[in-house]
This record gives sequence, structure tokens and C-alpha cells, in this order.
Amino acid sequence: MAYTDDWENLMNGVFGAGGRPRFGGTAQPESKTLKAKAPAVPDLNAALLENQKQLDALLKKQNAQLKTQDTAVQSALEDSRQMLRDMEADGLLAKGTADVTAEHLGSFEGLAVEVKKTVLGQDAFVDSVVRAMRRPFVLGTERPAARNVILICGGAGTGRHFALEETARIMAARGLLQSDKTAVVDLALYPNSGAEKLFLQDLYAALHAPGEIVIFEHYESCHAAFLKTLADLAVKGSAPLSSRYLVNKEGILVDAGTALAPGAVSSITPCGKYLIFFSRKGRDALADKFGAPFVAAVGDVCETSAFAREDLAALAAQQLNALAQKVSARLGLTLSAGADVRDYVAAQCSKEKGAAGLAECCDKMFRALSEYCLQTDAKLTGTVTLTAKPEGVWFSLNDQPEQELSALLPAEYTGAVDEIRAELNGLVGLGAVKEYVFGLADNLQVQQRRAAAGFKTASLSMHMIFTGNPGTGKTTIARLVAKYLKAIGALKGGQLVEVTRADLVGRYTGHTAPLTNSVIESALGGVLFIDEAYSLYRGEQDSFGLEAIDTLVKGMEDHRDELVVVLAGYTREMEVFLTANSGLASRFPNKIEFPDYTADELLDITNVLAKGKGYRLAEGCTFPLLGYYKRRQALDSRTAGNGRLARNTLEKAIFHQSRRLVAEPAAELDLILPSDLEFEE
Repeated sequence: MAYTDDWENLMNGVFGAGGRPRFGGTAQPESKTLKAKAPAVPDLNAALLENQKQLDALLKKQNAQLKTQDTAVQSALEDSRQMLRDMEADGLLAKGTADVTAEHLGSFEGLAVEVKKTVLGQDAFVDSVVRAMRRPFVLGTERPAARNVILICGGAGTGRHFALEETARIMAARGLLQSDKTAVVDLALYPNSGAEKLFLQDLYAALHAPGEIVIFEHYESCHAAFLKTLADLAVKGSAPLSSRYLVNKEGILVDAGTALAPGAVSSITPCGKYLIFFSRKGRDALADKFGAPFVAAVGDVCETSAFAREDLAALAAQQLNALAQKVSARLGLTLSAGADVRDYVAAQCSKEKGAAGLAECCDKMFRALSEYCLQTDAKLTGTVTLTAKPEGVWFSLNDQPEQELSALLPAEYTGAVDEIRAELNGLVGLGAVKEYVFGLADNLQVQQRRAAAGFKTASLSMHMIFTGNPGTGKTTIARLVAKYLKAIGALKGGQLVEVTRADLVGRYTGHTAPLTNSVIESALGGVLFIDEAYSLYRGEQDSFGLEAIDTLVKGMEDHRDELVVVLAGYTREMEVFLTANSGLASRFPNKIEFPDYTADELLDITNVLAKGKGYRLAEGCTFPLLGYYKRRQALDSRTAGNGRLARNTLEKAIFHQSRRLVAEPAAELDLILPSDLEFEE
């Protein structure tokens, strides 16, 4: 049976089968004999009108069916996109996956342009990153070899990490990567051979983690043997293990010892991942640490450049737009800011912070506006207008009088500079020491002025060596130095961590370096004070002590802007100690000698201590105390105790005064008499 659709049936109804017109709705057979009487004239218009109505009804029916199908398709597509968005929100897919067009799936076309929409001012760098990520797709690689080995370098705050994150996100959204997740290995955690097991465990975990990118940070601080392992991964595609290892149920690489066990891991491979090294230094520094074969295996070197003025303006505008959205969403206010505010934010870019200074500035603005909203429980609405002035950013809500934005923030603790200076000045003696400490603030102020004027700044080493006999005020000054450096902005934390050899030197092989590093970590942002530092070095056979010194020197280099180390000890012993490491003496340019106190200074110290405890010395105490202090200091100031001598003498006097007051109830409670004094000759 032949197929006949509705359209054909309709046409046959109008014209008849074969294309002949049909009248009256019923087909009439042809007659060879004409009838005598002619038939009535057919109503052709009525027939055509009737069939037109049928045609219109059929077309409407078909259109309705198509519309229903299109609506269903669109609904299904929207449901699919919503499911993708939900998976994005849950972290199962890279952000932007739902918005990728069909022609961009599995393609690098236009990828760099898309990255540049969010990564501003680094066009050439973005191109190089995208090219580096595309290289294995063009050249081809086979697992388990690394897809590509990449060095990403440049100054702080120039967008190195953000550019890679955005590139990985868009690649994952386009299906070029299975995931945009990255594994990060901080190589500064493995500064010596004692960290071998930890290094191998972390490296194995990173190479087997979700995602296809492994990032290595701070290779400059890593032990040379571990860099050799990474070089083998890049050059040979495999790194042998020096002992037997197994992978436990949790997927952790563990040392199997000497036991023969099935499934032992004898080598580590890159697992077909991108190996990406971050640094502020370029290819030459990489060669110094890894060697020429490794550098030859590096497929791409991607380096950021300094931001141009117009780039910073664009970045500032981007940050202000994000701030406006945040203010609208969180505070319910509309933010208005002009070119003056944009330029103010752009000026917050510095050598130390880079473009991160812009984000920090906008974050402070948001916190200040939040504080303003918290001052009232009423819901605020309207427009917040920002204005930049030489002293900072001001704001006005709904054309009300302007207020300084930073004044709304809680006052940051600085350590009360004036109070600390007064406390330093209140110390007896130590004139040369005070002059040096106060000079640190002068230098910092000048460097800040140079930076503001666009000049280069000179970094001043603040590591110090305090030499002198016990009781000359070394620990007291170290504590005040920590507080003072915090107060003037040279340090962030201002804490004093006081340690001795026992806190730095381990009890067994491999224990010293981690112990010393943990102490260094606890002191970051403050001052590490090592009393009797000369005890760290007990000769060339003291391997544990030498390891502590080497670790300390390396930590000082790695954290030169975050840590001040003060070594204290006897003068002669400290001179010998400085020979224990070739780089030790050069890292302590500030050597401060604490002289022994004179008898007059010890008397002043005794009076200060007594006043602090709520006592006072009778005038008759002056002469015997001066004579006693002169005799003790002349006999042996090294063992006399200096300030401790004054404290011990006062404490004995207070004890004897207490016994006297029991027998003399009417005597003054705060007065110490000559009879209360006891001298050890």
C-alpha cells in the first residue's frame, strides 16, 4: 500500500485524484454520452473556501505539535543546564561548564581570550600559559610520563596562580581536563634528609590525587636529594625509591622496611600529569638547583611582567565592581565610585604585595562599610558614594556629610610605640643599646618614604647578637625589641620566642631539623631569642648542634622578612660560635655589647625594683649598698649577676623586713631599713 499523508488527501479532496477538480464533494464518473440537460453551474468558490479551512486547521494542528515539541526540548535543555550548575556548585564540575557552547567543547579555540576576561594586564603571560597547557595535545604524550613540565615565574601579586586557576577551570569546563582540581606540594617543608619519608608520602599522594595538575612551590628551600627525585620524574619519567614501600588501604605510601612484600612500590611516576613549578626566579635559578638536564626537560617558561598603569586601572575597576556587588548583596546598598577612587585603589600595588594590595584595599573598604551598618539595627538603604582624598577614602550615604572610611575600622593593635619607648628609656643604663633600637624606627620610616616616592627600598637586616655577662638586660631588651618592631610596623606579630639548645637540638638522628623548623615557624612575625647560643656548637663532632645551626641559617634566609633572630651569650664564647657556619657571622651584622652595670646603676636598679614592688629604701641604705655592689663587681662581675645581684639583694631585704615587722607592728610597712640588708661577701 502506498503512503499518503494528510496533505495529499487534502489536495485530492480539492482537485480529485490525478489533479482533476472535484465538485459537489463527490466524484462523478465520465460519461461518453452527453445528457440532454446540462448540469447546474458548480460553486467553485465555496469548494475552495471549505478546503482552505481544512488546510488552515491542519496547519494549526501541526504548528501546535511542533511548539509542544520545542517547549519540551527547551525544558529538557534547561533542566540539563540546571543539573550542570548544581554539579558546579557542589564542586563536581568546573565553574562555567554549563555555559560552554557546543563548538568550544574539546577545543582550545578562543580559550586564551576567555581567560583574559578575568586575568587582566598579563596578556602575553596568559598566552604562554595556554600554549604550555596545549602543548601535550599537539605533541602527544603517553602515560605515565608527565604531560608537560612548566615553570611559572614572576613577581609577587602578578597573577601567576590566578591565571593558572582560570586556565584549568576553563579547560575542565570544555572537557580538555577531567577536573580543574590541583594538588600542591610545598617543597619548603623538606629542607633536609630527615624529611625523606614525609616528602615521598606527600609526593605520591599529590601525583595520585584527583585532577591532572601538580604544583610545586618554594623549590629553592628543598633538600637537594629530593630535587633529584623531581628531576628524574621530569627527565626520565620515573624516580626510583631507595627502599621498599607499600601503599596501605588509605592510599598512603609507607616504608615496608626490609620485608619482602607483594605489591611493593619501587618507583614513582608522574602519572601523566602536568608538573608545574612556581617561583619568583627564572630559568637560571632553576638550573642552579636542578641542573641542565632538568631545565632541558622544561617544556615552557611562563613569566609575568610588571603591571602597566592602565592595567592597574583596569584591575582596580574590576575590584571595585566586585566590591559593589558584595556591598549590594551583603549590605543592601548601592556603591558609587569615580575615577579618583579607582586610581587610589590602583596605587595600592606595591613591590611586596603586587596586585594583591588592590584586593586588600577593597576588603578594608567593605569591612569599614560593614562596621557602619553594624552601628545601627535599622535597615540602611540608598547609595554610598566614595571619594578619594590624600589622606584616604571618604564615604557619604545618601548625600549626608562625608566621613573617613578607615576611621570606622577598629584600631589595629600596634604595641603602643610611645609606651614602649618610655619603657626602654626607663631602663637603667644601656645607652648605646637604646640608641640602636630607636635607630631601627628611623630607618623604617625613611624606607617607607622612599617607597611612597617611587624609589627603591633597601632591606635592613635586623638580626642581632647580644653579648655580655648574665644579668645585663639582654632578655629584657629582646622582649622590648620584639614589641617595638611590631609597633613600628617592621614585624607583624611581635611575639618573643625564647629558646635554648634543648629546644632546638633533637635526641636522635633526623629529629633536630624538624624540631628547629617548628621553633622557627612559631617565631615567624616576631623575634626568636636564643639564650646561651654558643652551646649549640660543641665542636666539629657535635653533628646535632651543627645541623641545628645549618637549619637556623636556612630558615633565616627563607623568612628574611618575617623573622628577627637574636643570639645571646658571653662575648668570647659567641666569637667561637660564629665560626661554626660560614654564613653565620655575615647574617648577624648587628653586634651589641651589654656592659656590666656600675655600682651606681645597680643602686638605681634596686630602687626601681623596690618601687615596682611597693617598697622604698631608707636613705641610710644608699652607702652600704654602693659599697657592696662595688666590691662584688670588682671581684667578678661575670658571676656576680649584675641586675640579678640587685634583685636578689632586694628580695633578701624584703624577707628580713617582714620578720622585723612582726616584732615591730607600728613600723612603716613599705620602708626598708639598713638593718634589713644582708650582704654575701
